[in-house]
Amino acid sequence: MRFTRIEIVDRLREQVDRHRPILGAGAGNGLSAKFIERGGADFLVVYSSGRFRMSGHSSLCGLLPLCDANATVLEMGEREVLPVARTIPVIAGVNATDPTRDITRFLRVIADAGFSGVNNFPTVGLFDGQIRRALEATGLGFEREIEMLGIAHQQNMFTLAYVFNPEEAAAMTRVGADVVIAHMGLTVGGSVGMDAAAALTLDDACRGVQEIAEAASAVRDGVLVLCHGGPIAEPADAAYVIEHTNTVGFVGASSIERLPVEEALTKATRSFKTPDRTTTGHSC
Repeated sequence: MRFTRIEIVDRLREQVDRHRPILGAGAGNGLSAKFIERGGADFLVVYSSGRFRMSGHSSLCGLLPLCDANATVLEMGEREVLPVARTIPVIAGVNATDPTRDITRFLRVIADAGFSGVNNFPTVGLFDGQIRRALEATGLGFEREIEMLGIAHQQNMFTLAYVFNPEEAAAMTRVGADVVIAHMGLTVGGSVGMDAAAALTLDDACRGVQEIAEAASAVRDGVLVLCHGGPIAEPADAAYVIEHTNTVGFVGASSIERLPVEEALTKATRSFKTPDRTTTGHSC
């Protein structure tokens, strides 16, 4: 079912009023979507990276020219996630920098498919250095993502904005972003995650998240700010950041649908391979 922007915002504010953290989660396939919903998430996000993530590859594959990100998200949503998500909104990760699409029209296609809102992913915010400067110089920069969320807001769609610094947070809030997500980089841990030694510390992440939260709130009082990525990989990490910043929740992708699956499948397989025969109840 499709939710209106106001319905989603009201549902999220209700969680805040009840002193419960807002939880969004990436869903790379129908199985993830079904059981993340059952676990109590407030909304699902379909990212092109989810297809790679749940195929055993790095989430960063979603930033590379390995697929048409917008077509992939539309297909994943229509055929995998939307058919099984019964009670919570499903958000589309839209590649706003795609110069081959009329974004205004594509947003209507996204809404007609059943998505309740949009998020700016893939995002050039995860690039820096020379390639980021080149993207910005050639009209393929973060401004396109801000513009896309502004158009979605004008179409009365729910908008979820990834930002990487206070300036981006302020800009996304000005165009009407309902939720700002302070992105701390590729999630640490697991088989294809960031090396913890190369990532931010949790306290450094708190400082970065807080700066983003303050910048967004300075533009519009009451804007909802969530955290994501980097060292915020486990439930205790998210709780720590929420406790030490002005954020009101967490969005997880690898931390919810990849890391737990890696651990559970490994454990289950080992259990079948080396069963505890003292508890089977069978005798020779």
